[in-house]
Amino acid sequence: MTDFPKTARPHDAKLLPGDLSDEALIANTHPANWRNPTPAPHYDLVVIGGGTAGLVSAGIAGMLGAKTALIERDLMGGDCLVTGCVPSKAIIRTARAIADIRRGKQFGLTVPQEIEVDFTAAMARMRRIRARISQHDAVREFSRKYGVDVFLGDARFTAPESVNVNDTALRFSRAVIATGSRAAHPEIPGLVEAGFFTNETIFNLTTLPRRLAVLGGGPIGCELAQAFARFGSEVTLIDRGERLLSREDADTSGLLQNVFHREKIQLQLNCTVANVRRIDTGIVLQLQSRGSEFPVEVDTILVGAGRLPNLEGLDLNLAGVERNKKGILVDDFLRTTHRRIFAAGDCCLAHKFTHTADASARVAVQNALVFPMKRWSKQIIPWVTYTDPEIAHVGINELEAANRGLKVDIYRVALSDVDRAITDGEEEGFLKVLTRRGSDRIVGAMLVASHAGEMIGEITSAMVGGLGLRHLSKVIHPYPTQAEVIRKVADQYAQNKLTSRLKWLLRQWRAWRR
Repeated sequence: MTDFPKTARPHDAKLLPGDLSDEALIANTHPANWRNPTPAPHYDLVVIGGGTAGLVSAGIAGMLGAKTALIERDLMGGDCLVTGCVPSKAIIRTARAIADIRRGKQFGLTVPQEIEVDFTAAMARMRRIRARISQHDAVREFSRKYGVDVFLGDARFTAPESVNVNDTALRFSRAVIATGSRAAHPEIPGLVEAGFFTNETIFNLTTLPRRLAVLGGGPIGCELAQAFARFGSEVTLIDRGERLLSREDADTSGLLQNVFHREKIQLQLNCTVANVRRIDTGIVLQLQSRGSEFPVEVDTILVGAGRLPNLEGLDLNLAGVERNKKGILVDDFLRTTHRRIFAAGDCCLAHKFTHTADASARVAVQNALVFPMKRWSKQIIPWVTYTDPEIAHVGINELEAANRGLKVDIYRVALSDVDRAITDGEEEGFLKVLTRRGSDRIVGAMLVASHAGEMIGEITSAMVGGLGLRHLSKVIHPYPTQAEVIRKVADQYAQNKLTSRLKWLLRQWRAWRR
């Protein structure tokens, strides 16, 4: 069985196994010999939090010549670098390589019946990658490159225009709070006593769990459930909803559920966990579904059940900044209830993605240092769930359109109709584009494909530029590429515009030209 941390808080979490890669990461992002600078008499901008939103805010302010201070209590780079995007995508890539080898027979390869998977080596690779990327967020390099005063320590407000870090006062004209979020866990009797992992601790593993329960069918739960199943764990994914990825359309989540069934991931949907208890042979989760109860025994539990904002200890009330249980209250300019203090990233946004944190930081710092003109509601934000196939989404989906009473036209092309997807053996998926009824204006798109995350940018760019399907039908894609699916959807729109009346007129024109 696996030894569990009893709790999981990023501030006191220790990187394990603490090898040379972990030491290099810490040396870059929280060097032991770092000495905080002597504070300036006054700062144009103070940024609290050195994750994505904080780094982007401070970096832009520094480039603009503003006197800027950045405060980080733990590791620069934040959740994305240490416990989120970077480590998860590293092991997902290894898991995809394993899956490619297992299906090598369809490409004419002779594949052994049993593939040897070295989980310890895969996790060591992840730690090496994480340490290498940490150079981009290194304290010394960031301070030198942007001219920002970096303070390592705990921040707390002492007045509306003053914040203390390790009992040193920093006075400011403007501030950005970018303290991020942490993993949440459900209040299930016995869960804490039995022990569990979250994304903040699961990457400390060096031994593959034999039986893994994943609580939560959202992006984190789905991504890691598939990765560990491909490594060789017996995975049971448990969710209270009727389907995976409840924010996506039913055809999207249905396709992924079929993939998971094929990969022998046990899905327990419409289920709640009544209690958890540890026994000699493992951990028992007592599940409830439609009035019945049944046990599931595992060795390890991974909780992927949402995020909570990191706001404890900031003394926000002393700065006149209001919050609720979801995070800091902000307006459309990302101003808090104190007009000179802004917020960005997970601590104030519903969508907790790295690229969303980056985008919100650009809005917040521009409004803080120039003039509040840039509105958050005007941003067009795509997101991707990095399962295999990947699921990319921008704008609204069918369910959201129906809820808003928005009439839409829907254009859909399967990847199995795209030549490159066929040659790659990656036919599972589709592109679905929603336009305003009778128009080519794109209001949303869902792309399910092996490389959906790399492809959704073209549609996002069109939406940002106010360009519709009529424009995309004119874009020439190299042949063969999987991105041709975008042209095929645009061609569907063009064909639909050829009404019977227009076709008749064209026939008359051709006849006249003879």
